Amino acid sequence: MKLPRSYGSRIYLLHLVAVAVGLGLIAVGPWRVGVLVIGASFLVAAAFRMVVPLDHTGMLRVRGKLFDVTWMGFLGASLVVLALIVPS
Repeated sequence: MKLPRSYGSRIYLLHLVAVAVGLGLIAVGPWRVGVLVIGASFLVAAAFRMVVPLDHTGMLRVRGKLFDVTWMGFLGASLVVLALIVPS
Protein backbone atom coordinates (compact mmCIF):
# COMPACT_ATOMS: atom_id res chain seq x y z
CA MET A 1 0.00 0.00 0.00
CA LYS A 2 1.32 3.40 -0.96
CA LEU A 3 0.93 6.22 1.58
CA PRO A 4 -0.33 9.65 0.47
CA ARG A 5 2.32 12.26 -0.25
CA SER A 6 1.09 15.03 2.04
CA TYR A 7 1.40 14.92 5.81
CA GLY A 8 -2.16 16.17 6.21
CA SER A 9 -3.53 13.26 4.21
CA ARG A 10 -1.62 10.80 6.39
CA ILE A 11 -2.95 12.49 9.52
CA TYR A 12 -6.46 12.41 8.05
CA LEU A 13 -6.19 8.68 7.39
CA LEU A 14 -4.98 8.08 10.96
CA HIS A 15 -7.92 10.16 12.16
CA LEU A 16 -10.30 7.98 10.14
CA VAL A 17 -8.75 4.85 11.64
CA ALA A 18 -9.19 6.28 15.16
CA VAL A 19 -12.83 7.14 14.42
CA ALA A 20 -13.40 3.61 13.08
CA VAL A 21 -11.84 2.14 16.25
CA GLY A 22 -14.06 4.39 18.36
CA LEU A 23 -17.16 3.34 16.43
CA GLY A 24 -16.12 -0.29 16.85
CA LEU A 25 -15.81 0.20 20.60
CA ILE A 26 -19.24 1.83 20.67
CA ALA A 27 -20.73 -1.11 18.77
CA VAL A 28 -19.10 -3.69 21.05
CA GLY A 29 -20.18 -2.12 24.29
CA PRO A 30 -17.89 0.40 26.06
CA TRP A 31 -19.53 3.42 24.42
CA ARG A 32 -17.89 5.92 26.75
CA VAL A 33 -14.40 4.82 25.73
CA GLY A 34 -15.40 4.85 22.07
CA VAL A 35 -16.72 8.41 22.27
CA LEU A 36 -13.56 9.47 24.12
CA VAL A 37 -11.40 7.95 21.38
CA ILE A 38 -13.35 9.77 18.68
CA GLY A 39 -13.26 13.06 20.58
CA ALA A 40 -9.54 12.76 21.25
CA SER A 41 -8.87 12.02 17.59
CA PHE A 42 -10.68 15.23 16.61
CA LEU A 43 -8.61 17.22 19.11
CA VAL A 44 -5.36 15.69 17.82
CA ALA A 45 -6.38 16.37 14.22
CA ALA A 46 -7.16 20.00 15.12
CA ALA A 47 -3.75 20.37 16.74
CA PHE A 48 -2.02 18.93 13.67
CA ARG A 49 -4.07 21.19 11.38
CA MET A 50 -2.60 24.18 13.22
CA VAL A 51 1.02 23.16 12.64
CA VAL A 52 1.04 21.41 9.25
CA PRO A 53 2.17 23.79 6.48
CA LEU A 54 -0.44 24.81 3.90
CA ASP A 55 1.20 22.90 1.03
CA HIS A 56 1.08 19.65 3.04
CA THR A 57 -2.46 19.80 4.47
CA GLY A 58 -4.01 17.55 1.80
CA MET A 59 -7.29 15.98 2.91
CA LEU A 60 -6.96 17.54 6.36
CA ARG A 61 -7.88 20.93 4.87
CA VAL A 62 -11.60 21.50 4.36
CA ARG A 63 -11.95 25.28 4.58
CA GLY A 64 -9.60 27.85 6.07
CA LYS A 65 -7.27 27.04 8.93
CA LEU A 66 -9.31 28.96 11.51
CA PHE A 67 -12.55 27.21 10.53
CA ASP A 68 -10.96 23.75 10.48
CA VAL A 69 -9.22 24.13 13.83
CA THR A 70 -12.26 25.71 15.49
CA TRP A 71 -14.71 23.14 14.17
CA MET A 72 -12.58 20.07 14.90
CA GLY A 73 -11.69 21.44 18.33
CA PHE A 74 -15.34 22.11 19.12
CA LEU A 75 -16.40 18.62 17.99
CA GLY A 76 -13.59 16.94 19.90
CA ALA A 77 -14.18 18.88 23.10
CA SER A 78 -17.94 18.32 22.86
CA LEU A 79 -17.53 14.57 22.47
CA VAL A 80 -15.08 14.34 25.36
CA VAL A 81 -17.39 16.36 27.62
CA LEU A 82 -20.37 14.27 26.50
CA ALA A 83 -18.56 11.04 27.36
CA LEU A 84 -17.60 12.36 30.79
CA ILE A 85 -20.88 13.94 31.95
CA VAL A 86 -23.59 11.58 30.68
CA PRO A 87 -24.65 9.30 33.54
CA SER A 88 -24.29 5.61 32.91
